[in-house]
Amino acid sequence: MKVNIPGKQEIEIKNIVFDYNGTIAIDGKLIDGVKENINELSNKFNFFVITADTFGSVEQELKSVNCKIIKIEKSLQDISKEKFIKELGSNTALCVGNGRNDKLMLKEAILGIAILQDEGICTQTLLNSDILVKSILDVFGFLNDKNRLIATLRN
Repeated sequence: MKVNIPGKQEIEIKNIVFDYNGTIAIDGKLIDGVKENINELSNKFNFFVITADTFGSVEQELKSVNCKIIKIEKSLQDISKEKFIKELGSNTALCVGNGRNDKLMLKEAILGIAILQDEGICTQTLLNSDILVKSILDVFGFLNDKNRLIATLRN
């Protein structure tokens, strides 16, 4: 998806990277609507879920979701996530997260979206983001209608 944002450069989004807990899951359980939205949009984007899998549920919860699970070590999660984005290609990655361990990933991505749901948000992560949303479903709204992104980011 190419997005021409007035007053900024044109961006192209190919890869969507989600944190797991607090972003697409609450307490280890996938949020309603996430599976359907990812599966519907998987012909337009590559989806990745990056997690240390705190609850040990990510594989079970995402077994019928068209995404790639990236498991990282529990230590230095912020650096592991940032490294993954750099290797994937920062210039085509949209990243979504809420925790302190997401702050570098959101800053590195061409578009970083902070999310404030039941788990809350780390203020450092918020400050490293381009957009703040109240629900993961808002992110899918951006992916379905790039005009929402343009309206939010234009000068």
